[in-house]
Amino acid sequence: MNFFNRAIERAYSVEEKATEKKVNINSVLKENLDYLKSKFGNSFDLLIRETSIGDNDSAFVICDGMCDMMFISESVIKPILMASRLPEKPEEQLKYISKRLVTDIELCEVYSLDKVIDKLTNGFVVLFINGADYAVCLGVQGYKTRGIDEPSLETQERGSRESFTENFKTNVGMIRRRLKTPQAQFEMMQIGKSSKTNVYLCYMTNRVEGAILSQVKRKLSKIDIDTVFESGYIQHFLDYKGHSFFSGVGVTERPDTLCAKITEGRIGIIVDGTPFALVVPYLFIENFHNIDDYSTRPYYAFFIRSLKFLSFVLAVFMPGLYVSVVIFHQEMLPPSIIFDVMSAHAKTPFPVMVEALVIHFIYEIMREAGLRLPKSIGHAVSIVGGLVIGEAAVSAGIIAPPMLIIVALTALASFVIPQLYQPVSVLRLIFIIIGGTMGIFGLMMGAGLLVINMSAISPYGVSYLSPFTPFELAAMRDTVYRSQWQNLSKRNMKIQNLKGVKK
Repeated sequence: MNFFNRAIERAYSVEEKATEKKVNINSVLKENLDYLKSKFGNSFDLLIRETSIGDNDSAFVICDGMCDMMFISESVIKPILMASRLPEKPEEQLKYISKRLVTDIELCEVYSLDKVIDKLTNGFVVLFINGADYAVCLGVQGYKTRGIDEPSLETQERGSRESFTENFKTNVGMIRRRLKTPQAQFEMMQIGKSSKTNVYLCYMTNRVEGAILSQVKRKLSKIDIDTVFESGYIQHFLDYKGHSFFSGVGVTERPDTLCAKITEGRIGIIVDGTPFALVVPYLFIENFHNIDDYSTRPYYAFFIRSLKFLSFVLAVFMPGLYVSVVIFHQEMLPPSIIFDVMSAHAKTPFPVMVEALVIHFIYEIMREAGLRLPKSIGHAVSIVGGLVIGEAAVSAGIIAPPMLIIVALTALASFVIPQLYQPVSVLRLIFIIIGGTMGIFGLMMGAGLLVINMSAISPYGVSYLSPFTPFELAAMRDTVYRSQWQNLSKRNMKIQNLKGVKK
């Protein structure tokens, strides 16, 4: 692995230019405008309107497409140009404008041209006045955004129908509407040398542990990346540093789910421009939970969670177990069906293990095709293609009917837990190979190694398999079994209580 990393570094590393010195705003207006034009080059979206305010030359600078032009015209430019009693000195004019004329929008003063560029690319209009060595930035963001829609992946029967959008202000507003307390705080960081993407940490000061919060901030501050366009870009930097199929960082598109995690002492991470938020720390058991579990009766929640656990085991181990039984342990099959199973496989040209791998690869190809194609034809292609190919393969004697049944059951089981589909799809193939070469004993050894690997995941001092290991009796009230709300509301369970280390 280190060999490949060094090769990539040699082949694709780019020498960074020497860090440019901070350029302060010049009191000469033309110098500032020339600097901005040199930085943006021939980019058409840099709009500069030069005008006069009193007896002083001035300029309004914006990035087209990032601002509300009507709002700028009516609430910024018009009040300033029509003002009758403006001071004569440039600095006093800026002070008067910021304090008396334009007071209903986000406003700040900047003293460096680098900060001006940052504000321009974030939807601010910048006002320069000749003779002043600083500028006023007015927040007039007006770029188009997608409206709030229903969750596309985390669908529920009950609960909110809202999901996160690409606009961070909308996302923060949905969280604040649910957590009406000043203890819910939002902290901003910028990540990405070129994109300078805004990343927001959401947490409750009275619930989060200081050590976990400091560790998250430290990991985010050390991220050295050029662009961040989606939360997945930074997820790896927050995760367990070892090798594992599972992740200690959760992903959600539901604001109510994120709020529930925050109240347990977690930290939510919202990346501007993506509708998916990250949650740290995240536990394995939470992949089997959803909002509906807390809206139904406890016995039904226990039934659904047990069903999900069973589906996870079937999706990972059932194909490998079937292959191992057919190859090595035929005595485990009931006498009434052993002849039919063995005779069906005897008619196929491939060994059982190869047959299982081939049919699973075909299934993944059809699934990927149905996922990437337009929705109008994607479902039809995946369903009709599966039926036609499956029926034709069985009729031609290429695939045994029992194997097709196993693949269908495995596919259905994997869809019950969509959060774990990625690790499940790969582990399934690995256990097919193990079962086809080492039998059931190999499967047991592989399962043991998998549990050991999952136990090693603890990027923030909280075991990924908590509260099972280390065992925490109080937290067992909301694992596979969910207690009554009378018991759940008695004490707020915080994530740091699951460490297993008494302080």
